[in-house]
Amino acid sequence: MGTLHNTAEKGQIAKKVLMPGDPLRAKFIAEKYLENAVQVNAVRNMFAYTGTYKGSPVTVMGSGMGMPSIGIYSYELFEFYDVDTIIRAGSAVSYEKDLVLQDVVIGSKSCSQSSFAFQQSGFTGDIIPADPDLMKRMEENAKKLGIKTTTGVMHSSDVFYYQPEQKQNLPLFKKYPIICGEMETFALFHNASVLGKKAAAILTISDTIHVKAQLTPEEREKSFDHMIRIALESLI
Repeated sequence: MGTLHNTAEKGQIAKKVLMPGDPLRAKFIAEKYLENAVQVNAVRNMFAYTGTYKGSPVTVMGSGMGMPSIGIYSYELFEFYDVDTIIRAGSAVSYEKDLVLQDVVIGSKSCSQSSFAFQQSGFTGDIIPADPDLMKRMEENAKKLGIKTTTGVMHSSDVFYYQPEQKQNLPLFKKYPIICGEMETFALFHNASVLGKKAAAILTISDTIHVKAQLTPEEREKSFDHMIRIALESLI
């Protein structure tokens, strides 16, 4: 079987998928957290691995950066590989002063001015919710693991580098209580919605607009560990 972007055979992809943005992070997750992980895709170096987590089959696959990229990979997983659940795990910038580096955020909804959803299906809205059961499962597993999380609205942008004056004039920031920003979740939630699948997002704060600071590699690995464990526990 396979597609233009994924050469895995249909049975090589699990029904539950963890999707970080970076394909090298997918490799790291597979090697550190999964048992008997096998690489099942390497097209364009968008690595995918299937193994087991606590006995349950799980695939970890990179999504790349931006909505067009995760839009392709998540759609193919849902539609052509019979995947029923995808959790995005990535990084985000905080817009709230009390949401600081290394904090973990669970997305309740994703809003965007992107034309992705309109072009894909004619959807004219600007906000899409996460699957409520999957979101609740992540919140419950975070509590069991003793990891503090914040649940709120995410902003998914097509733009990483804004002109300074434009960033302050985005209407969605006046319309919704946005707590953090990233670049993929809106497309993932849309694909899940139109295909009748489940999707959620969990992100680690790696940057903030309030202080000039970034995570060190050691801090990034530790805080991302929290996010990954919550996501994996919620997929089984």
